[in-house]
Amino acid sequence: MGEAAPYRFDDLRALFVNCTLKPSPELSHTQGLVELSRSIMERQGVRVDQIRAVDHDLAPGVFPDMTDHGAATDEWPVLYPRVMDADILVLAGPVWLGDNSSVMKRVVERLYSCSALLNDAGQYAYYGRVGGCLVTGNEDGAKHCAMNVLYSLQHLGYAVPPQADAGWVGAAGPGPSYLDENSGGPDNDFTNRNTTFMTWNLLHLARLLKDAGGFPAYGNQRSAWEAGCRFDFPNPDYR
Repeated sequence: MGEAAPYRFDDLRALFVNCTLKPSPELSHTQGLVELSRSIMERQGVRVDQIRAVDHDLAPGVFPDMTDHGAATDEWPVLYPRVMDADILVLAGPVWLGDNSSVMKRVVERLYSCSALLNDAGQYAYYGRVGGCLVTGNEDGAKHCAMNVLYSLQHLGYAVPPQADAGWVGAAGPGPSYLDENSGGPDNDFTNRNTTFMTWNLLHLARLLKDAGGFPAYGNQRSAWEAGCRFDFPNPDYR
């Protein structure tokens, strides 16, 4: 079906973080899958940004700026505003030994480093934003990788819609990667369907949250909790 979508998304921003191990300009099979999701968003007028994480010096650690904790350099403080500019964050990466890449784990750690910051409503900083996950590889483990990423995103404060992941891993055992000749990856209907559904579900949830002015700020405000508000939590002093 080619009818126009019944909603507008041209005021939304999305960020794809490609957690491939390959620095630019090397071919990234993960990027091939990212382009499918990105193209759907761009056709709806979404402003899309991309980061290939391995191209940046992200110091290990769980503080917003690791140069304050002994690192010689750290580009995360420069990248973090691009994360916060995005209504939608999609983390994309390969499967290695059945798990996420070391780069993906580093990105999640650096997202975590800023998760205690608060927004203007006194909620954790990532509230009101939407997260998804793309996985590629030529070995088993896509669902495990997605499970880890999506759990991490929701724990940090991102909202995760239904079917918020998609992936392609080919046949079991060593074989061609997504963009390799005769891999069947770009033509795989299962992957294309799931990538499309994931993308639209991210758009729909981001639209709902944007129109609502973010996630409701009651019962989840750290600033209010620290000020003594308990949001109906049972108070042992009033039994």
